Amino acid sequence: MLAIGCDHGGFELKQEVMKHLEERGVEYKDFGCFSTDSVDYSDVAKVVCDAVAGGEAEQGILVCGTGIGMSMAANKIKGIRAACCSDTFSAKFTRLHNDANVLCFGGRVVGPGLALELVDAFLDNEFEGGRHQRRIDKVMALEND
Repeated sequence: MLAIGCDHGGFELKQEVMKHLEERGVEYKDFGCFSTDSVDYSDVAKVVCDAVAGGEAEQGILVCGTGIGMSMAANKIKGIRAACCSDTFSAKFTRLHNDANVLCFGGRVVGPGLALELVDAFLDNEFEGGRHQRRIDKVMALEND
């Protein structure tokens, strides 16, 4: 299962992403927000990332105005490796090399067509492991420093 969430700046794009997930047959849970009314991105990032870090969801997608605020908040949650992406190469390689478990992007930066390509690149690739695992272990150890 995939966890998805947004703030008011990402609400409309999140709707497009959820339609795409349904078309792909991807099971997801929408953690809000549920309108264009103002909401703090950090609150939504927390509930989505708690679901991922706690094992309720395998991966997450967060959408705000730029994707930056969501990614900053998400990376404060232990166990989360969130990547803010606005190109498909980064979305693919953040899975292959960084084992990212949360994809972030901006509703005011990325249009619907590119957003769906980012989602596909993120979901269709798996962590390669190997030489990258040592690096991920080091990154995750930073949480305990």
